[in-house]
Amino acid sequence: MTPALWISGIALLAALIIVVVVRVRGTRIALRALHRSRSRIDRFKLTKKPFIRETLLADEGIALAVKEHAAENSMSEEEAWGKVEEYIDEIVPFFNILTYYKIGLVVSRVLLNFFYKVSAEYAGRSSQGEVPRDAIVIYLMNHRSNADYVLVGHVLSGQVAISYAVGEWARTFPLEYIFKSFGAYFIRRKYREKLYHTVLERYVQLITRNGVTQGIFLEGGLSRDGKLGKAKIGLLDYVLGVAREPSMRRRLYIVPVAINYDRVLEDRSLLRELDAREGRKRPPRRDQLGEVLRYVWWNMARLVARRWRRYGRAAVVIGEPFPLAPWLERQERETGGLFAIDRAERLARVQSLSDAVLERIAAIIPVTPVTLACAAIQSFDGDFISHEQLIARMGEMRDVLRELNARVIHREGSVEEIFDRAWRMLKMRRMLVRVGAGYSVMPGNRALVSYYANSISHLLGPFAEGVRERDLLPALAAGTASL
Repeated sequence: MTPALWISGIALLAALIIVVVVRVRGTRIALRALHRSRSRIDRFKLTKKPFIRETLLADEGIALAVKEHAAENSMSEEEAWGKVEEYIDEIVPFFNILTYYKIGLVVSRVLLNFFYKVSAEYAGRSSQGEVPRDAIVIYLMNHRSNADYVLVGHVLSGQVAISYAVGEWARTFPLEYIFKSFGAYFIRRKYREKLYHTVLERYVQLITRNGVTQGIFLEGGLSRDGKLGKAKIGLLDYVLGVAREPSMRRRLYIVPVAINYDRVLEDRSLLRELDAREGRKRPPRRDQLGEVLRYVWWNMARLVARRWRRYGRAAVVIGEPFPLAPWLERQERETGGLFAIDRAERLARVQSLSDAVLERIAAIIPVTPVTLACAAIQSFDGDFISHEQLIARMGEMRDVLRELNARVIHREGSVEEIFDRAWRMLKMRRMLVRVGAGYSVMPGNRALVSYYANSISHLLGPFAEGVRERDLLPALAAGTASL
């Protein structure tokens, strides 16, 4: 052999040894991080993507959908199978223990604690002891911010690694790689092709059948006006499809999760989208970019000047888990077979279930200082409110919330202390300004007051109607019951 071949062989062997050492070392680091977190990983999450791909390609339901798609669109079955492979590659993630536990959780903890004071509590008993070991748990949540993915993952990191359904907004580099390595699967919202939805449905049912814990945002998208939206049923209906197998029914459990913030990072963008839906012209992208740059510059300056303050509270309340078996049994008694009746009737029943879960979520929405202060502000007719009036109204509302067993953030102290925490954010956001012995609402930011008040208005008992009457945000049209 020539010296060049010897050198090439040695270099290749060295490269292989390095790869093996790095993999072994990385696996050990990941396992140590996993043990420290005391979390549970659903075994199927570690299944390699090629195996999942082959399983889906051998699925009879997908094969039938391919034949129908080819016939309806005048294409060959080979071309239709090509589309299926594209969809599988797009949807299916590749969970990485090292990325999730050693990088993701550390970064999320740092970022969350940098921006927020994080609170997590259980409504009733801890959910850890409420479900059997072989339960298939679905966390159903409201959707306030894109930070929800990070927040809930961080809060539950000591229990389980959740698989999320993520929309098209995250299909850009490097977000796509990051989310897929965290076990999130991608979905196309408002994409109606039957073949695509068959592939998505069969994938969701595959991971559900194999016990993967999932997190689904029940509203389907972010709240634009601060209120809870209409429950969407697409993904939940796919999950329920595994109940065609009797052995699966007793294993299905739902956990409601409620999320709220003192500041939603995207609040102004969401309000602009609301305006656009009403036909109002959105500001040019140049102006939006300028706003982002000013935000970054301002906060960098505050960091340098050591005047940085967190954005208040990010709160999560985890509701009590409940089994789906009783609901499924009732459907069987009433219909003679939930999956044998007309699809429209079945979807109507799933919609009723989704609405009932959303009511559970609404009942445990956490009340943060800013949301309580904004609700109190919104309950007054005028734009000027005396300090005494505002504090008294906040106290009255807190008493009502406690009587109704709402999830008022505890450890906040007196009403004066709660308002002090809210005032820092209201002043910084220029939502409220001090005028003499009281406060004046800035007209340009009245929409923000409504946005935060809306998140808890349904909890306010006798004050609810007054808060809603002074809401100047346009009403959103009812959404469709889909993904």
